[in-house]
Amino acid sequence: MVEHDFRYTLFNPQHTLIECRSLVPGRYQVTGNGGSIQKGDVLLVTLKGSKTLSMRLTVETVRHLINPTGQWVAVAAGPVFGELAIHAWQVNCDGCQATLDFEFAVDAKLGTKAQKPAAVARIAELGWRTQGDKHLCPKCQEAAK
Repeated sequence: MVEHDFRYTLFNPQHTLIECRSLVPGRYQVTGNGGSIQKGDVLLVTLKGSKTLSMRLTVETVRHLINPTGQWVAVAAGPVFGELAIHAWQVNCDGCQATLDFEFAVDAKLGTKAQKPAAVARIAELGWRTQGDKHLCPKCQEAAK
């Protein structure tokens, strides 16, 4: 198993993601160029409409195309979203007033009640700690120890 990074970048145009679309929730059709993709590999792809979020897809089947050279089409398994919604929120550290601008993804069909748990999980991924309505940045967490 190899991990291939197809997140949006202009640094390597020979290794690019052409299309990623949902077939059914949890299954995706991915078209790309370069990377020698094989069954069982993991693809990191940027979420449409996001600047920083990506998802991990595990390749189930892949078909390498003869023309254009280097292009392939894969079916991959990944996160199950009925309807993906990306939100941009901001929190301030209650210790030093540092600001964290962050994005998080949530299934829009779950409604607004699913947004706060998804945001708390994303904040934790970024190294911040949440206790109730209070937030601490990594620097203030270290100082508290």
